[in-house]
Amino acid sequence: MVRLDKVLSDAGLCSRSDARKWIRAGRVTVSGKVVTKPETKVDPETESVAADGEAVLWAKERYYMLHKPAGVITATEDPTQKTVLDLLPPALRKGLSPAGRLDKDTTGLLLLSTDGDWIHRIITPEKHVPKVYLAETEGTPTEEHVRLLADGIQLADGTKCLPARLEILSEGHCRVTVHEGKYHLVRRMLAACGTPVRTSIGGLELDKNLAPGDYRPLTCDEIDAIFLNKQSVM
Repeated sequence: MVRLDKVLSDAGLCSRSDARKWIRAGRVTVSGKVVTKPETKVDPETESVAADGEAVLWAKERYYMLHKPAGVITATEDPTQKTVLDLLPPALRKGLSPAGRLDKDTTGLLLLSTDGDWIHRIITPEKHVPKVYLAETEGTPTEEHVRLLADGIQLADGTKCLPARLEILSEGHCRVTVHEGKYHLVRRMLAACGTPVRTSIGGLELDKNLAPGDYRPLTCDEIDAIFLNKQSVM
């Protein structure tokens, strides 16, 4: 059993204090009946909750897909720079963390959640969840580059990378699939890389209807789809 005001705030509709105001104003119903006491306990799994006539989808954990734009850092907070959480309304930010990171000028699919175990499964290399990037380069990679990444390239600073897949798409364009998230990894793998864009994580692709800076909740199927595409990079 969960407090009604917590159900509304956990669903990301509003802050806890605003939820109390909504309830007291008679805007919230439980199984069709208006409830005006925020402390009312409900069972979200068996009772239906609605706000202003719209069903409230409550979950203990929250999961979002974000189309990260350039110029925003992947962090939960920063005193001087705009973060990915700043792209969401304040009521949704509580407890959210990015599942991995994208460089400040890298765009594309970024996942956010309150579920720490789910995030860990995505980012840990041992789980082999692939991350796919499209990249524009000043020059066209060669088959030798393909072999080097497949063998596990060693970066200029001596960092040894896990095996990765490089696909040459056309002149100046390629696709890179990695299973780890080292700092500036894709840019450093392709020294001439200009603008990498992450298009998918595991079995989940970036929603083409999301403009840069937009976000949406993941469906139950999408939450599980992350782990359904663990193909080898070799």
